[in-house]
Amino acid sequence: MAHEDHDSQRSQPLIARLQAEEFVINPPVVAPMDADQFVILDGANRCHAFAVLNYPHVLVQVAPYESGFVELQTWNHVVTDWTEEAFLQHVSELVGVQTLPGHHSEAVAHITLTNGHTLALIPNGSTVHERSAALRQFVSVYQQHARLHRTSLSSPTEIWSLYERSVAFIQFPPYQPADIITAARQQALLPPGVSRHIVYGRALRVNYPLAYLRDEHTALANKNEALQRWLRAKLANRQIRYYAEPTYQFDE
Repeated sequence: MAHEDHDSQRSQPLIARLQAEEFVINPPVVAPMDADQFVILDGANRCHAFAVLNYPHVLVQVAPYESGFVELQTWNHVVTDWTEEAFLQHVSELVGVQTLPGHHSEAVAHITLTNGHTLALIPNGSTVHERSAALRQFVSVYQQHARLHRTSLSSPTEIWSLYERSVAFIQFPPYQPADIITAARQQALLPPGVSRHIVYGRALRVNYPLAYLRDEHTALANKNEALQRWLRAKLANRQIRYYAEPTYQFDE
């Protein structure tokens, strides 16, 4: 189950790409919720694309929250290629939301403008659905009209020096695993690109054949058995390597 909405700007090109590709490169990451349910930690756009393409099964990496290998953080957003006047006008027109100067504990987001002023975005309601709806409405404003950059940086001064034509810097409150699971169970979806799950031991460049997943005639248990044989062969041929250090990738 998803805990965040998919991003149409990302999912639509992904759907087209999957129709032409032969392999799963980076599988989505999920965590168990119940005996037979999982919450998608990372890969909502990929899961959406697989669903649109009617895949009966999806290859995923299972990373339980309690394993100690999953760290939950939040992304910050940088809004560029728009005007501050238009941005603030659209924010002022949001329904069920108000902005107040400064920082407030009940805010679902804080906005820092290039002049240093900070605004708190506060929903009129306090339920999970109301807070998530307010946040989705807010993020969709600059998703549709501006350019959105995700970043882990937290200093506005550093942001202004790195991102040209900056309009605003958005920071979100921290979330707990229980918040993510509640959002999934109640379908009170967060907007895309807010939660950030860091998985230590992330499976990348897996290159598993998509044809195995598209197969509608093979039972799931048999597919999992085939996957285990494929993994054992990879290990036997020393084709799996673990990098413990943080890395930068230049081919995304």
